[in-house]
Amino acid sequence: MQLSPSAHVDTFTRDHLPPPEQWPQLTSDLPELRYPARLNCGEELLDRTVERYGGDRPAILGAAESWTYGELRSRVDRIAHVLTEELGVLPGNRVLLRGPTTPQLAACWLAVMKAGAVAVTVLAVQRPKELRTVCEIARVSHALCDAGAMDDLVKAEVPGLRLTAFGGAASDDLLRRAEGRPARYQAVRTAADDVALIAFTSGTTGRPKGCMHFHRDVLAIADTFSARIIHPRPDDLFAGSPPLGFTFGLGGLLVFPLRAGAAALLEQWSGPEQILGAVARHRISVLFTAPTAYRAMLAKLGGGSYDLSSLRRCVSAGENLPAATWQAWHEHTGLRLIDGIGATEMLHIFISAADDAVRPGCTGIPVPGFEARIVEEDGVTGVPDGTPGLLAVRGPVGCRYLSDERQREYVRGGWNITGDTYVREPDGYFRYLARADDMIISSGYNIAGPEVEGALLHHPEVAEAAVVGVPDERRGQRVVAHVVLREGVPRGDAPRSSAEIADELREFVQAELTPYKCPREIVFTASLPRTPTGKVQRFRLRGADPAASKVTPWHSTPPPAP
Repeated sequence: MQLSPSAHVDTFTRDHLPPPEQWPQLTSDLPELRYPARLNCGEELLDRTVERYGGDRPAILGAAESWTYGELRSRVDRIAHVLTEELGVLPGNRVLLRGPTTPQLAACWLAVMKAGAVAVTVLAVQRPKELRTVCEIARVSHALCDAGAMDDLVKAEVPGLRLTAFGGAASDDLLRRAEGRPARYQAVRTAADDVALIAFTSGTTGRPKGCMHFHRDVLAIADTFSARIIHPRPDDLFAGSPPLGFTFGLGGLLVFPLRAGAAALLEQWSGPEQILGAVARHRISVLFTAPTAYRAMLAKLGGGSYDLSSLRRCVSAGENLPAATWQAWHEHTGLRLIDGIGATEMLHIFISAADDAVRPGCTGIPVPGFEARIVEEDGVTGVPDGTPGLLAVRGPVGCRYLSDERQREYVRGGWNITGDTYVREPDGYFRYLARADDMIISSGYNIAGPEVEGALLHHPEVAEAAVVGVPDERRGQRVVAHVVLREGVPRGDAPRSSAEIADELREFVQAELTPYKCPREIVFTASLPRTPTGKVQRFRLRGADPAASKVTPWHSTPPPAP
């Protein structure tokens, strides 16, 4: 595929795109997806939206302050001046963004776009080892970090990383430095196929994969799923629980509302009461969260204590939406949940349905602009309707891993193979069955079992570990670790209980990995089931009844569902 001349001075991302023969076939017959060769998504989302709707409309609402479109643009442009004129950010440089979901983080992301750099947005809860790995893979040169989330990034000790805090009281804080800069910034004239962002996702091996997406891709997800399924309106207020570090949140809480001239509420929520309270208080009309959160909210809806009359669109993704959850939400609210499946590799949702097209228990049909089919294990041969197989999809966006051999696994024959087992019904609806790999999806979070195993195996008392996901009514799946302790453990004159050892293991894992990856249950066993060739038979562990073994549930409060 022939790419347009790049505007990037730092050509690292383009130099490390997959070979053309490993690219997915990009297809779409929608006229709105025919973008010009020169395109900066930050400029399109801000400057063009101001031109269409005016600068006095509400744009971003936060816990401490709210901005109109004009105010948002001036803040973004001032930050862009600091990036390029003071911090030395060049077009194509990778800029790490870290912090909770706030208007300030959103402004930094847009400034990185307008400056022609490449955003690498990570979760505020990620640990130093994880941050260091991301920075190494993407060769990150600069980082913009919320002042309250600096510690772990400093501890990551990334060589050569230029770290700048925002939202703090220091005299060199990014936002203070931006106050004196000009209120307008001419966006870099990036190519439509210049890389705009690298979104990281865990692989089944635990080694994160960097998914590279172009400036045109950012607009394409808004011009397909958002425009054709959500049907946003300029008077909408978007909100949700997924952080901007997830592409589900980036699209739903920033790209989609800005593309439509709507507003976004950017706050952190830690439970169903906060979500319901925010809907009632702010009059949210479009909500994004995972099935886990909808189920949790349902438990709080008795007695009519929350006014949800402002809601008109509720989007569910991140994990499978059970038909029972859909029905219960509809009975309580009168609203039809919009289910969807997306992937970091595809940037956002590509199969969904809304309104009268919704069928509880089915994810939906391909979003306009996308095609989907079911194939055999080879990733190429199609299967008849009604037959389980791997989900394959293609459209205006697709998987482009950053220097990763796993590109060959994800893209086969021009199609993106998502790793999900689906059935296509005779009338074209797609029904989810299961994940086809070792990925665990819990409360909308992707968790690679081998990554958690690796952390456990670093503990001196662990001989073997196998981590699997088992069905969970609230979370979709929960993380269960099957652990073989080294001989002599527990040891000493007063042997520790299994619960005490489990607590130690969890503390150890939490020091290595993001908290949501930690096992909720630990099963101590004498050995792991293996094949004659020595491979762990995880399918047997998934079917095991933890209650029949020595299990220590984790009762700590989990992170909010995305």
